[in-house]
Amino acid sequence: MYTSHEDIGYDFEDDPKDKKTLKPHPDIDGGWAWVMVLSSFFVHILIMGSQMALGVLNVEWLEEFHQSRGLTAWVSSLSMGVTLIVGPFIGLFINTCGCRRTAIIGGLLNSLGWVLSAYAVNVYYLFITFGLAAGFGSGMAYLPAVVMVGRYFQKRRALAQGLSTTGTGFGTFLMTVLLKYLCAEYGWRNAMFIQGAVSLNLCVCGALMRPLSPGMDGDGPEGKAPHHVLPAHSTESIRSSGQLRDAEEKRGGPGTEDSSLGDAPAQACQEKAAHRKDMCAFRLLKTVSQLTMRVRKGFWDWYSGYFGTASLFTNRMFVAFIFWALFAYSSFVIPFIHLPEIVNLYNLSEQNDVFPLTSIIAIVHIFGKVVLGIVADLPCISVWNVFLMANFTLVLSIFILPLMHTYAGLAVICALIGFSSGYFSLMPVVTEDLVGIEHLANAYGIIICANGISALLGPPFAG
Repeated sequence: MYTSHEDIGYDFEDDPKDKKTLKPHPDIDGGWAWVMVLSSFFVHILIMGSQMALGVLNVEWLEEFHQSRGLTAWVSSLSMGVTLIVGPFIGLFINTCGCRRTAIIGGLLNSLGWVLSAYAVNVYYLFITFGLAAGFGSGMAYLPAVVMVGRYFQKRRALAQGLSTTGTGFGTFLMTVLLKYLCAEYGWRNAMFIQGAVSLNLCVCGALMRPLSPGMDGDGPEGKAPHHVLPAHSTESIRSSGQLRDAEEKRGGPGTEDSSLGDAPAQACQEKAAHRKDMCAFRLLKTVSQLTMRVRKGFWDWYSGYFGTASLFTNRMFVAFIFWALFAYSSFVIPFIHLPEIVNLYNLSEQNDVFPLTSIIAIVHIFGKVVLGIVADLPCISVWNVFLMANFTLVLSIFILPLMHTYAGLAVICALIGFSSGYFSLMPVVTEDLVGIEHLANAYGIIICANGISALLGPPFAG
């Protein structure tokens, strides 16, 4: 039912009588694969990093629109939630258009959402332009960035995913500094307009997502749909029809020839124009037919992956993994939301101002992703063991966090939270192990959707 992860990136011989032999793809674990990591790294900077820095704009929105903190906070929460929750629907776009086109369209939509938000007249306007439009565009660019890294790596999957997702940590610092500078120099409206222009780099990242091999990802070798070879007579018959008409007219009587001498150039131009119209109509019909077939195939693959006989929900391990994802992401978000209150409760504001506890989590989180990725790729260690041990450490640290009453104790626990939360970079790897590379786009879309629900409901529950 599911493609084993052992078969990723290999082509089989076509002869069914012979024993199937593995032919490794030259781009697997090298070559263009590291360009995929770089592209995904910048996608995480531009999407996840900017969303983590929305607190800067949230302050500006409070001063501009004079709405309650709860209502204004829904703008950034809606953008983050939509980015993750739309994952299952983005799988339909990937099956139909491929990762490259999906990411480029997402980059354009995300940029448009930022630009339109610069003209906001109230918070409700931002719900649509920034929360929904920019959030949906972010989701369209984010999921292909994760899926393509998984398709290009076999031996170093965990390390590649870890390196690419460190863009979230770097982006948090870079985008916070950038938005603060832009808001101070140009105002928040112009800052959002400029950020919209910066977000167009998502289209560049999407353009780098070259399909791995012909037929994969719904694209051809150069990212184009495979063209069917036309029958030889289909185009020749159009040409010959004009030639036959010329021959028939020339074989007419002498009077006819004499009368048509003056009209020959005009007739030739008319025939060429008619020929061009016929060819344009034929190409248009052919393009519409291919597009219709691609959309139908993409929708059927998406539908069968969720509701058909090969449904992902028939995999019990994957269903259990979904339930885990419904609670997991909140464990990473909760400290960022509630640490300021803990600091105020224990009168640690002065020490926290020197070096914020949230910065400790962010910095160590970057190293945790890389280190856990390297460890998980070791041949003697199971990626699942690393995943579960880090998960257990994170949960235990969340329980201990409220019991620490000193800055030093909180700093140690925050470092543990940051390092152990690096296991989120392993989620695409373990998801691929459960369902195979063929179903990774649909499966990981469900997982990040569950994470989005967790991120929305976790902090209020913890509060």
